Amino acid sequence: MKKIRNFCIIAHIDHGKSTLADRLLDYTGAVTEREKKSQLLDSMDLERERGITIKSHAIQMNYTHEGEDYILNLIDTPGHVDFSYEVSRSIAACEGALLIVDAAQSIQAQTISNLYLALDNDLEIIPVLNKVDLPSANPEEVTDDIVDLLGCEPEDVIHASGKTGFGVGNILAAIIAKVPPPQGNPDAPLKALIFDSVYNSYRGIETYFRVIDGSIKKNQRIKFMSTGTEYKADEVGTLKLEQEAKQEVKTGDVGYLITGIKVAKEVKVGDTITDFENPTESLIDGFEDVKPMVFAGIYPVDTEDYEELRNSMEKLQLNDASLVFQPESSVALGFGFRCGFLGMLHMEIIQERLEREFNMTVITTVPNVSYHAYTKKNPEEIVLLNNPTDLPDPSRLEKVEEPFIKASIITKSDFVGQVMSLCIEKRGEIVNQTYLTTERVELTFDMPLAEIVFDFYDRLKTVSKGYASFDYAPIGMRESKLVRVDILLNGDPVDALSALLHADNAYVIGKKIVEKLKELIPRQQFDIPIQAAIGAKIIARETTKALRKDVTAKCYGGDISRKRKLLEKQKKGKKRMRQVGNVEIPQEAFMAVLKLND
Repeated sequence: MKKIRNFCIIAHIDHGKSTLADRLLDYTGAVTEREKKSQLLDSMDLERERGITIKSHAIQMNYTHEGEDYILNLIDTPGHVDFSYEVSRSIAACEGALLIVDAAQSIQAQTISNLYLALDNDLEIIPVLNKVDLPSANPEEVTDDIVDLLGCEPEDVIHASGKTGFGVGNILAAIIAKVPPPQGNPDAPLKALIFDSVYNSYRGIETYFRVIDGSIKKNQRIKFMSTGTEYKADEVGTLKLEQEAKQEVKTGDVGYLITGIKVAKEVKVGDTITDFENPTESLIDGFEDVKPMVFAGIYPVDTEDYEELRNSMEKLQLNDASLVFQPESSVALGFGFRCGFLGMLHMEIIQERLEREFNMTVITTVPNVSYHAYTKKNPEEIVLLNNPTDLPDPSRLEKVEEPFIKASIITKSDFVGQVMSLCIEKRGEIVNQTYLTTERVELTFDMPLAEIVFDFYDRLKTVSKGYASFDYAPIGMRESKLVRVDILLNGDPVDALSALLHADNAYVIGKKIVEKLKELIPRQQFDIPIQAAIGAKIIARETTKALRKDVTAKCYGGDISRKRKLLEKQKKGKKRMRQVGNVEIPQEAFMAVLKLND
């Protein structure tokens, strides 16, 4: 056990985490020349295309330092703000963390929030300054920033480059010297923490765990404590680049377990595995249930694919524990699911994965957040609104509360004005402004979560020329003046396009939505009125004009009344057509509402 080191890598998105992980694997000989490729641990096509880590990966390396053989378990973590739940699970399975900071970009918001997560779990932090070989790198200044943040000595900061492999030996030496070996009792009953699971279509569910006490042997009878179900450990082993089967995984080590489980719901990430005959007394704590921030409806394009979509979502949920969903139905779209996501990027990724991995073409409705409503009849009782259509009638409504977040934005001092005006436009209130250095400012705002759901992140990057980094944490519910804006097409409300908006913004946004829909809805044989309404009051209207055939072409000359007669006849036909006609809504129309400012 004294030779085991469990550590994770935390960093802001794009600070070279996956590249540095590649160099660690090369240096320790964990991968052969033939297996080498860049971003080796990012196994999903999507991750490689976008250059982001979506899923945390675990890999074991063997390393000889000063004549001693060590086992290093690396758990890679995602960097984007939407995946902070993944990061919290990886951190709970480790004793140390490499904090990577880009020498050209310095400390960003996500670096700080992940650092606090690691400190809450009493992890040993090893600061690493990455990309020191870049021409734009500024190692002295960024080292000072790290020293201010961590309170360490300047010589503790390891200079490295993920591209060239410079400094990797020093990082490994620091991991062995500073990260404490796992503490656990090898003689106690088995107690292991599940930190991840993946679905394998041939072998069922593979569970990744970290042993806290005792050991887990092949063919042992085990029990998952929160579900209370028992299984036989068909195969256990460690996670090299390929899985390596073992007879036993001992205290402090990280490994995988295959029990032939077929049902997704039976494995809960954060659960405790124990021995069936001789169970441990206590559950492992420190794991929170995931809190979805953004809700949207996902519907199959063809209603017959509903069951198939359910199966795909369950398999996806295994791979991504932060996806939450429940069935719902819509008048416009039929049967589908109401899904909870951690943020907009998470929603995009899920949609993309459904299409790529499960060949499911889906329609996603306008995302929104979860509100609390109170009615006059029963002012104490909270009505939870995940869907705008659930909002009670305004005459029965006492008040509505919406979730607020504390947003921390780190940006260059040149862009403070633009960032502030963006946040104030989004109903934010400034709480604090701190100068981290003469160049860098941290702004703290209290903002409604609903305002950052749409296009906030993109616009923040635009106004700050890509220099601002953003992180947020929920701070509870506050009362707001909200109204439901319904969109009517041809006089019929389309429930999938309804949105809950703040009363002050309702007119402006309603007008923008109808203008956008006018561009996107294809013209039909009849006029289509597109209206935005609050209750019975129409607040905006646009009309998609009919495609007309020139019925007067055969009248050359002659009396005007003959032309009029033909036009009247056409008008009657159009009117009748409009009564029976239904309007096809393209998928872009549902997503267009998100990009109103483009």
